[in-house]
Amino acid sequence: QVQLTESGGRLVQAGGPLRLPCAAPGRTFSDYAMAWFRQAPGKEREFVTTTTRTGDSAYYADSVKGRFTISKDNAKNTLYLQMNNLKPEDTAVYYCAAGRIANTAASRYDSWGQGTQVTVSS
Repeated sequence: QVQLTESGGRLVQAGGPLRLPCAAPGRTFSDYAMAWFRQAPGKEREFVTTTTRTGDSAYYADSVKGRFTISKDNAKNTLYLQMNNLKPEDTAVYYCAAGRIANTAASRYDSWGQGTQVTVSS
């Protein structure tokens, strides 16, 4: 398993941008496919985006397509989620996850961070 630490979550106004980093110091980042999930109050954890081990391919949930971008810096052992044009419905705890193969199912990832809260005000 990989120890993952998200940061960067905060209160932001609707329409604004926010970037979330997820760090895994001391690990071979390129060994892992990575993903972002989120969980809003009273809702199940949902898939946001995933990228491959090399970071050269990504897949997005329809709800964030065109607004969010996942990127993976293997040299810095850091995953990023760039979020633009944020909406109140993006309010959630955001989690990064690591696994062997990029997938939309949370069960396919065996390492998770503790989460970071993103709140979007209208």
